[in-house]
Amino acid sequence: MAFELNALPYSYSALGERGMCQETLELHHGKHHQAYVTALQGFIEKHSQLRGKTLEEIIACSASSASLGPVFNNAGQHWNHIHFWNSLSPRGGIMPGRLRDKIVEDFESVDGFKNAFRTAAAAQFGSGWVWLVLARDGKLEVTKTANGENPLMHGAQPILGCDVWEHSYYIDYRNARPKYLEAWFDSLVNWEHVEAMLGKV
Repeated sequence: MAFELNALPYSYSALGERGMCQETLELHHGKHHQAYVTALQGFIEKHSQLRGKTLEEIIACSASSASLGPVFNNAGQHWNHIHFWNSLSPRGGIMPGRLRDKIVEDFESVDGFKNAFRTAAAAQFGSGWVWLVLARDGKLEVTKTANGENPLMHGAQPILGCDVWEHSYYIDYRNARPKYLEAWFDSLVNWEHVEAMLGKV
């Protein structure tokens, strides 16, 4: 199975007024994400046991293999970024009722959820991701992973992920990760997509 860089569901300039400029998207999607896909395809050509597998299958079989560590890193980042791009929208920021009700049920309030998410983002040392996941017990939880890891490895179903690698925010916010998270929550998240992801689990 050949992997390619997925086209964005919006233009590179579409999120500029929402807090993520065209240059960020050109570098993040067109350079960083493309590099993960190119590296992954190169590894697949070298490892015949990976050929024909889905992205999720490659992540699963490489996660615990020291020799396939580079494969896992690039496959995980490819999966994470596909999820990330679909979670953004130039019309983001408005949370639908069903999702809001579930968040209030599990976090007591929307602000409680956002505070938990921001705290996890601030506590993620170095590069990584912060997630809203549906855990095995049916409750929503906030979790974080390092580098290219994702919650699938731990039996949880991610419905929202935020990239907190510096290439996600440095052009727009320099080293101010909290300001990036504020704009991301207030203006960028495609909450309709998040609700749809919840409905698929």
